[in-house]
Amino acid sequence: MIGLFGKHLVGRFGLVLALFALMVAAVAWRIIDLHVFEQDFLQHQGDARSVRHIPIPAHRGVITDRHGEPLAVSTPVSTLWGNGRELKEVPERWSQLAQALGQSPQRLAERLEKSADRDFLYLARGLTPEQGEAVMALKIPGVYHMEEFRRFYPAGEVATHVVGFTDVDDVGREGIELAFNEWLAGVPGQRQVIKDRRGRVVRDGDVVRNAKPGGNIELSIDMRLQYLAHRELRNALHEFGARAGSLVMVDVKSGEILAMVNQPTYNPNNRKQLDPAAMRNRAMIDAFEPGSTVKPFTIAAALGTGRWQPDSVVDTTPGWMRLGRYTIRDVSRGGKLDLTGILKKSSNIGISKIALDIGAGPVHAMMRSAGFGEITGLGFPGERAGVLPNHRIWNEAETATLAYGYGLSVTAVQLAHAYAALGNEGRSVPLSLMRRGRPEGGHQVMDPAIAREVLHMLRAVVEEPGGGGTRAQVPGYQVGGKSGTAKKVSSSGGYTDDAYRSFFAGLAPLSNPRIAAVVVLDEPSKGGYYGGLVSAPVFGRVMAGALRLMNITPDNLPTVERTAGTSAGKGGRI
Repeated sequence: MIGLFGKHLVGRFGLVLALFALMVAAVAWRIIDLHVFEQDFLQHQGDARSVRHIPIPAHRGVITDRHGEPLAVSTPVSTLWGNGRELKEVPERWSQLAQALGQSPQRLAERLEKSADRDFLYLARGLTPEQGEAVMALKIPGVYHMEEFRRFYPAGEVATHVVGFTDVDDVGREGIELAFNEWLAGVPGQRQVIKDRRGRVVRDGDVVRNAKPGGNIELSIDMRLQYLAHRELRNALHEFGARAGSLVMVDVKSGEILAMVNQPTYNPNNRKQLDPAAMRNRAMIDAFEPGSTVKPFTIAAALGTGRWQPDSVVDTTPGWMRLGRYTIRDVSRGGKLDLTGILKKSSNIGISKIALDIGAGPVHAMMRSAGFGEITGLGFPGERAGVLPNHRIWNEAETATLAYGYGLSVTAVQLAHAYAALGNEGRSVPLSLMRRGRPEGGHQVMDPAIAREVLHMLRAVVEEPGGGGTRAQVPGYQVGGKSGTAKKVSSSGGYTDDAYRSFFAGLAPLSNPRIAAVVVLDEPSKGGYYGGLVSAPVFGRVMAGALRLMNITPDNLPTVERTAGTSAGKGGRI
């Protein structure tokens, strides 16, 4: 019995030994297989636990004005990050780290305690290289640094509504920075590094892929004109107590936007206390009823029908007219006026009678062709198209109000674009925020002869006594333009009694128009509110500076006659 039991034990022991031998053989074979036949597998697994790829930030493209002046550049900054697992082992160094970072020791300690099990957390971003080096010199375990880029805007608040800004991750969030983010951003590279089990870099490796810098952008903006427009618009807001304002200048021939400013504005280099309302590019986002500034286009539509001539006369007495339940009034009584007189006196009655005679169709077609109610094609984030109504049947009140700038809405950029077409022989060329120097495409808005005739009328508005735009005059240059004043729409419906927008739109020099400009002041509260009173002087000052900065030859210098006595008797010079 004992012998049988002993044999059974020996058999089981032999089986165990055999199984153990097979396991040893299998492990040995796997070791030989991995080291001899499948070396790539071990290499890959080893690399996965020690080799890492860290990004190489790409240098964002530079944004410049038309003369190469930088408006947005990228500068290297130091970003510090921490390994929470390592930092929790040295709590005695936390206060020293907080002091070096300029942070509250208590708040930093709370962050580190919450992140004790994390391998990565940002400690500080956007430090100067010197600040980063000072912190790293403390050799605090778990603190690491990496290089990033931060955007800097040399023009500050002057060009911010056009250029925009980037966020902390260097991604465009407003303006050109957002619209052309992919072009500006470039492509990050990769560098191979060796890290230990704690995630610390022990050796730099090769560059796997070089960073590809972003593309540069050259804007059509002329910073000389931008600074000039910014200063004058800011001063106007202060002088007239206006809530906000916009100013746009367009190259008549090429369609390039030379200046675009808004108030209020903000400093893109310091956005800690940023008011969201100041971020709006009002020139492209705020749509408003343009008032009398569209009357020249109603005149152009009337001339285009052939039913009206420049010397045609309209009787505007007694200064008011009734259309259904609406009453249209003129600010000043003009009596019998020709088309030029209607623009000079800004007669709502005169322009209404013209529109009622030709019908709403030609007026609507002219405004549509001029670009009202359509996106300008600039590709700017948030741009509004405005509203140009198109009723199936136009009643008399709708026809009349369209003719003098109510019932539709436009942006300052659209209005400047339309006036540029007037100065370009009636041809509208696409707008551009990129420098191009010559027009691309376009279409004819009106007959060139009609455009020249309307410009002649606009010159009378500014240059002749009794015109509503005399404060827009520029010494030495022929200027044409039209003021406008419109009541603001009330949030409760209808129009407000004491809140206005004041406009002036015009061109210069009229002998060969080069610049079209629009000035908008929102809710002027002191010194008046009529466009000819508050917006026209801003236009005049900005246009005077712009014409001289662009070295445009004067076309309205006074003629000096030599007297007979001087020329014959003394032979002197004048």
